[in-house]
Amino acid sequence: MANIIEQRLKELNIQLDEASVPAGSYVPYVVTNNLVFISGQLPFINGELTIKGRVGENVTIDDAIKMSEACAKALLSQLKAACNGNLDKVKKVVKLGGFVASSSDFTDQPKVINGASDLIVNIFGDKGKHARFAVGVAALPLNVPVEIDGVFEIEE
Repeated sequence: MANIIEQRLKELNIQLDEASVPAGSYVPYVVTNNLVFISGQLPFINGELTIKGRVGENVTIDDAIKMSEACAKALLSQLKAACNGNLDKVKKVVKLGGFVASSSDFTDQPKVINGASDLIVNIFGDKGKHARFAVGVAALPLNVPVEIDGVFEIEE
């Protein structure tokens, strides 16, 4: 059956934006053998960065979780481009890496990145279960609170 993942996105009322272009001297993704490495994605929503700052200072944990979800959607947009528009080619979500701009006393980075992890698993089911890291950093590009990268296995 084709378009299983597209149907799942519709069921979850998730719309993906077009894959964004890089803001620097890098490519948005690299496909090697059957792996897709996606560069860090920022939490653009309809082309805008709606929340900026650091978690534990001027960004709430709930807003940071929403930004994590936005990063996951951006990852999926890049993944869709890497799969020539067919997300059913994804065999396994291998790993997500999450960076959270946070105050020095904030320690719930894993909870923030759960926003992305939960979204990915809700979409892909068991093949969406992945390895991960979630770390706090002093600052991120464009003053965003979250950035996430990912590694995905696809059909060759």
